Amino acid sequence: MNIAVCVCQVPDTASLIGYVDGAIDYSRVNEVMNPYDEYALEEAVRLKERFGGCVITVFSAASDAAKEVLRKALALGADRAVRVSCSAEVSDPFQTALVLSRAITDFYSPALPDLVFCGKQATDFQSAQVPSMLAEMLGMASVSGITSMNPSLDSLRINREIEGGIEYIDVTCPALLSTEKGLNQPRKTSIRGVMEARKKTVGTVQVSLHEAPYVVMNALEPLERKKTCSFVPDEDDLIRILSQKHNLL
Repeated sequence: MNIAVCVCQVPDTASLIGYVDGAIDYSRVNEVMNPYDEYALEEAVRLKERFGGCVITVFSAASDAAKEVLRKALALGADRAVRVSCSAEVSDPFQTALVLSRAITDFYSPALPDLVFCGKQATDFQSAQVPSMLAEMLGMASVSGITSMNPSLDSLRINREIEGGIEYIDVTCPALLSTEKGLNQPRKTSIRGVMEARKKTVGTVQVSLHEAPYVVMNALEPLERKKTCSFVPDEDDLIRILSQKHNLL
């Protein structure tokens, strides 16, 4: 069984994030593997340990700096790692899904992998759009936000939490699954795993990108957390203040 896992880098929440001229100052930002992608990789490794004969390939559409994240994936149990290099800058979820779909298609040609795992969302912008777009581009069935998976030799029983209960879905391969927090407990890297990962080669797949993004981010600015507190004598004054401030009347 061939399993593809898509991972990305996100800023560590413990990093000090600053802004310069409407852009993030990355000089003091430590980037780490997206936490939701860790659940995806862990589930793929557990499948390999349970059934054997699985080959896990990790893909990341990022700059050359992403190699350290890919090496971490190798240390955690992946067999191969591929950095997706693009002819243009990737700036929105549509472009991210597009370059990943082209890289996966080229890498596995003429067939597709049996399973593709993604994190439900990245913790930087939290759009949660890439997995569904990627599944559509690959022509695969997809289930988002899975919280439990019971695999057998011919199918997968997937659980996911929905409003008011739990949804049970039977899935056959090929399929794309995006993982939710709580699906498993990701393992830690071992010294042996890190040393073995250093010996492995991180491959590169070059893809072209001519499509324009659907979403363009022009600038960022920090959230203003300063609040003004005032006391009013009665509800009539409160209504008047709110009406004037928000142009309700």
